Amino acid sequence: MPASYRRPPRFAVGCALAAIAAVLASPAWADPAPSFAELLARLDQTPATTEAGALLDAAEARARQARVRPNPTLALDAENAFGSGPFSGYGNAETTLSITQDLELWGRRTARINAARADAGTASLRRDLAVVDAAGRLALVYADAEAAERRATLAEENLSLTLADARAALVLVEEGREPLLRGIQGESEAAAARAGLDEAIAERDAAFARLTAVAMLAEPVTTIDVSLLDLAPATALSPTDQTPTVRVAEAERSAAESRIAVERTRSRPDVSASVGLRRYEAEDATALTFGLSLPLPLFDRNGGNIEAAQADFRAADARLMTARQEAQADRAAAQARLRASVSRVNAADAGVTSAEEAYRLSRIGFEAGRISQLELRATRTALVNARTAAVDARLARVRAEIDLARQDGRAPFQGAQ
Repeated sequence: MPASYRRPPRFAVGCALAAIAAVLASPAWADPAPSFAELLARLDQTPATTEAGALLDAAEARARQARVRPNPTLALDAENAFGSGPFSGYGNAETTLSITQDLELWGRRTARINAARADAGTASLRRDLAVVDAAGRLALVYADAEAAERRATLAEENLSLTLADARAALVLVEEGREPLLRGIQGESEAAAARAGLDEAIAERDAAFARLTAVAMLAEPVTTIDVSLLDLAPATALSPTDQTPTVRVAEAERSAAESRIAVERTRSRPDVSASVGLRRYEAEDATALTFGLSLPLPLFDRNGGNIEAAQADFRAADARLMTARQEAQADRAAAQARLRASVSRVNAADAGVTSAEEAYRLSRIGFEAGRISQLELRATRTALVNARTAAVDARLARVRAEIDLARQDGRAPFQGAQ
């Protein structure tokens, strides 16, 4: 047998022990992330909510502008001046100073104001929906970062357990109670556990970087002290028709209906009234002038725009029907997923307790020589899987709470707003 197969794996196991010791003994600097509640309080500083707030400000400004009446037109006209014959020069000129005002008949101003108000109401609801979506994204990124941190911790624990089992197997190999193959297998398992730890650390760092960016933190996050995965979901309920998506769809439908009225008023003549003062130079006299003007609706009656507004209304009405149907289905699904995730968390916690006890008994039996290394490896793998499943179950519970919170129109893990 070649020498490489006869040597004990003590050197490789020792190197792995040194590697994990270096990881655990690294400088203890950490910049913990603010709690989810603290980040939620600063949600209005995120780009998504800032954009939605700016769009709302613009819509409210347009609503204020819609109330303003059109400016009057001031005109100065001169006739019969600087011509020929008796009209040479300015002696027989007629000068008129007039002011013209659009009367906005046929409810034109009211329709314009109502349409602008409807658009502002829609923008307000979209802002609320953007805040809810931003809160959900923040909760998901926060939970992903915490789950990645826990997985990295589990990977460290797995490496520690694997090395401990490898040391125990090495002792049995040296005592002749186990074949040399068991020591080589322990060395391979330690190397795989070390690679798993490196991968988990990389995923944790990436998740921390995403949390730092989404939360707009000045300093990079290196740890999470306040848990979100362990929080109990909120139990706030709201009617299906009160979900943010349905409210936005209803507002869009109302805005589309108000635009039909605007286009119909534009099909009617735009009447303007004028009053002025005319100066007769030849008679050295003045007189008032009055007038009304309106376009003749011979060619353009705004028919195309009216039909387009009516089509937009039908589309908005169809979107509202779809939103109501989807809201009902999505809410029922979110409630079902949340109930299932709560049960899954309880089952996972019970599984971790059982797996820990099974591994403890297997380790005692292995050291006493009553249990083989394969059985010990199986119980250790079951323990690692149970702990990972507990993290995954909590993350699934957070995702279910985020989905239900969006249907309720609130931030995750918060009461109804």
